[in-house]
Amino acid sequence: MPLLTEELKTWIGREVTYAAREELGRASIRYFALAIDDENPLYQDEGYAREAGFSGVIAPPTFVVETCQYAHRPPNANGYIGHSWDLPVSGCRMIRGGNDYEFIRPVLASDRVSVTWTLEDIVERKSRLGGTQLFVTSVGRYYDNAKDLIAVNSETLVYQPLRGEP
Repeated sequence: MPLLTEELKTWIGREVTYAAREELGRASIRYFALAIDDENPLYQDEGYAREAGFSGVIAPPTFVVETCQYAHRPPNANGYIGHSWDLPVSGCRMIRGGNDYEFIRPVLASDRVSVTWTLEDIVERKSRLGGTQLFVTSVGRYYDNAKDLIAVNSETLVYQPLRGEP
């Protein structure tokens, strides 16, 4: 029985947009830098960032793709509040297959970020362990207050059947 059903194929091309209610803020950037143990003064020192040619502190590159400040929903069963397709796939576990990032410009504390996610493709491929698995490719495009593109996150999710499932 194939994993890629006709119902699942209708998800290809779907888009969803989330917009932040507020600016990212210096505190969020500082906390993220602390969490990833990055002491770069560009992320904490306003004067240093200005001397380096920025209008103020900037965020570590992956901050924009990891923040959930644009999310306006309650946490799911795992405590996650960010974007999720919630695909109608049963009997499988979801594994993050990887991300490919493109950062257009540094993110500023004054940025109010929006992101548009597009489900670009779902492909069923043979597994080296036997059977098949699904590869889901989505792209998140992140924009600033002026609707200028600031980052792109291409994400691959893999849905593998649980043991004993087709």
